[in-house]
Amino acid sequence: MAVPLPAAAPLGKMHHVAFRCRDAEQTRWFYSEVLGLKPAAGVILDTVPGLGDDTPYMHIFFELGDGSFVAFFDAPETADPAWFERKDSFDMHIALEAKDEADMLAMQQRIRHFGIKCAGPIDHGFVRSVYMYDPNGIQVEITVRTPDHDAVMAEEAAVLSAHLAQWSDRTYATKIARFGADAMVLRGSAPRKGED
Repeated sequence: MAVPLPAAAPLGKMHHVAFRCRDAEQTRWFYSEVLGLKPAAGVILDTVPGLGDDTPYMHIFFELGDGSFVAFFDAPETADPAWFERKDSFDMHIALEAKDEADMLAMQQRIRHFGIKCAGPIDHGFVRSVYMYDPNGIQVEITVRTPDHDAVMAEEAAVLSAHLAQWSDRTYATKIARFGADAMVLRGSAPRKGED
């Protein structure tokens, strides 16, 4: 007899998102002094918990207004210098939400005061955003919800399943050619007809 699938336990909010950093102090300067986030914790360890790998590192956390964190690993012995080049925003970016448009624009001026280029605002329909890069090559977006935010998101949620199916059909052959059939099976679906 098959075991019934357990229900997904509700996940309330993000605790933290974590990335590599080139230097903990340089990263602290950007997230604390430039963006004004609260430095929340800094742990130095010589081995990786659960793995036991001898990899000295520092794990630092910065607290956001809702109690969640953005965190970084400073592990120079295992870092690839190329990782710290600017990343395409499709590959990685962090979007932090401002209270309103005035706060977002004030933050943009603050960022520029530190000599950091901060582009925008860009209107995405459901949010308006300004953009800059942190010292680790990660694009940071400061965003504010537009008055239509909830309506736009609700409209997009209503068509999400249809859009996913349409996009999968449109891009599947390209993905098979680029990533291989085995990688596509890993996304949780069985192979399509005619595939092993």
